[in-house]
Amino acid sequence: MFSFNELKIASSNQLWLNISSTDKKKAWEQAQSHSNTLARYNAYLNHLSLYIFFNWLTEWLAEESVAKPSIFPSEDSLPSIWEVVNAAAITLGEKRIVLIPSETIDLEELCVPQEWVDIPSFAGDYYLAVQVNLEANEDECFLGVLGFTTHRLLKNFGRYNANERTYVLAAKNLTENLSVMLMTLGLPVQEEIPELFTVSEAEAHKLLQLLGNSSIYFPRLRVDVPFEQWAALLDNDEWRTQLYHRRIGGLAIAKNTASVNNLSNWFQNIFETGWQSLNTILNTESENLAFAFRQRELTVGGVSVEGVKLIDLGIQLGNHSVALLVGLTQEDEQKVGIRVQLHPSHGQTYLPPNIKLALLSSSGATLQEFQSRTQDNLIQLKRFTCPKGKTFKIQVAIDNFNITEDFVV
Repeated sequence: MFSFNELKIASSNQLWLNISSTDKKKAWEQAQSHSNTLARYNAYLNHLSLYIFFNWLTEWLAEESVAKPSIFPSEDSLPSIWEVVNAAAITLGEKRIVLIPSETIDLEELCVPQEWVDIPSFAGDYYLAVQVNLEANEDECFLGVLGFTTHRLLKNFGRYNANERTYVLAAKNLTENLSVMLMTLGLPVQEEIPELFTVSEAEAHKLLQLLGNSSIYFPRLRVDVPFEQWAALLDNDEWRTQLYHRRIGGLAIAKNTASVNNLSNWFQNIFETGWQSLNTILNTESENLAFAFRQRELTVGGVSVEGVKLIDLGIQLGNHSVALLVGLTQEDEQKVGIRVQLHPSHGQTYLPPNIKLALLSSSGATLQEFQSRTQDNLIQLKRFTCPKGKTFKIQVAIDNFNITEDFVV
């Protein structure tokens, strides 16, 4: 087998990038939030391919007069996609680049999942064959971009494999030099794509019940679910997110973590275990008037529903408790405004010093973080909005203690 340096010399038209031990560790940690071994490994390969290539592409285009690349559709959406289908995508202006990772050493053909070809919102303009080599010595792990094709070429000259629901193109028909791709960014390279089949809410619910079973390793290949129905389910952000959380539900229990809190249910006064309406808490004798006053401050801002969870910080902190408040405002049919606060509870006036309240993305990246000082009677995150189907995490941490709550809008 060629070494990393030998490959760079022998294949001068192809791109070869090193994979560091740090890259592998981070990708593997992020890949654990999936329902089974195959899904975790798929997420692992896609994470490595996406972020290593994305960083290289950003540097490569730094001096070019083209739009900056961005991850498609968003970092938060990646787990729900990688749970069920291979490939990662990058948006470059009005074009989309789809990376197809594989560990095959002598790649003879590029196999593109049908979702990335026939779903209009997913379809790429360019498809890159990415070889991931993780079995070399620690300092010789690498990924190679062996070449690319376009959507039009794939549809017109690729072979459709109905059993695997993929489009297949021989590797000899790939263009190796990525500079050619850059030169054709202004050209129409995508074939016309028909509109998707329409699925009703009731049909979607039946599909979610069926395919949300994590024992089904390949829901995309179910012969009793036509691709048209599967594509409509995957295309809908809310349904795809629900599918993902149904499939990892057993994993959350196994890890003894909290279930996902569905904020849409809060507007019907339905709360997950451990959460309840703030009004319910305020009617108990254990909470003081100052706490009620702060609740009124929230409602003045137009919050239509509030949920609260009491968090015991543990014996090492004298069994001190705090109250995590989440207030929701229905902005419109598609977006919800969210405000998060942390308060002392059980008659305490101040929060413990140095307690942290953080907003995390679904992948665990910190988006906001605030820390209490001496004699702070509350800390809060900056108000933010989320579209339907969006997932995020709220974390409360102090010393060696931390608790993380998962939410979906």
